[in-house]
Amino acid sequence: MSLFIASLNSGSNGNCYYIGNAHEAVLIDAGISCRETERRMLRLGLSIRKVKAIFITHEHSDHINGAPVLSRKYQLPVYVTAATRQSCGLAVEDDLVAPFAPFETITIGELAVTAFPKQHDASHPHSFIVSGNDTTIGIFTDIGIACVNVVSYFNRCHAAFLEANYDDEMLDKGGYPYHLKQRIRGGNGHLSNKQAMELFVNHRPPFMTHLLLSHLSKNNNDPDLVQELFDACSAGVNVVVASRYRESEVYHIKGAESLQSRLLERAAQASLF
Repeated sequence: MSLFIASLNSGSNGNCYYIGNAHEAVLIDAGISCRETERRMLRLGLSIRKVKAIFITHEHSDHINGAPVLSRKYQLPVYVTAATRQSCGLAVEDDLVAPFAPFETITIGELAVTAFPKQHDASHPHSFIVSGNDTTIGIFTDIGIACVNVVSYFNRCHAAFLEANYDDEMLDKGGYPYHLKQRIRGGNGHLSNKQAMELFVNHRPPFMTHLLLSHLSKNNNDPDLVQELFDACSAGVNVVVASRYRESEVYHIKGAESLQSRLLERAAQASLF
């Protein structure tokens, strides 16, 4: 009982996340080119023919740039809200556009995709969880605050892509103008390392096995700093920093088996006392 996940790219230069089983997969966002998506999936041994749909979180270019060509070439439906599509003029054929509503579960083969609203400076932003084979994966990026929805869905995940966009001190001392710094940290921008760590420490479920730290700022964060920060409180969770330059490896997330094994391990440990 498992799912396979990978970050194909993560950052302001493009975001694209793969979640699938043995038969089908979805992409959450398609912010890198079709050609680059194909290349990276090929290097990972993933078949793009297994991708059955693209889900769009919001209209910013680093989340949609590759969607029109990918959709047209592979005849993939693009799930996007009407407000998001209107705000960016997404050039996807009408018959390949599929709407979704908050908290509605959409079935793609044996995968179930559920959207929920989030805080971000976009017209109608959403995040997603993808479930299948008793395993749940969350995609939590471009989030201004860890609102009630984020906390609730994060608590269900066996693995998650979680934004850790900026370090507070680096942002303060960096060269961004004041208004941009305020936009980033103003509640409708991005999660800081500190905010992401608080969400992880306080709300991770006991069965979470993998955390992919995502959407790091090129100018206001440092991958080594983030890795060290989260390793110190990982509590056995495999923490990986997703790159803005290359794909991650493919991670095999075992949901029900992982939970069952952990419960058995705890019961065995308890019997020793």
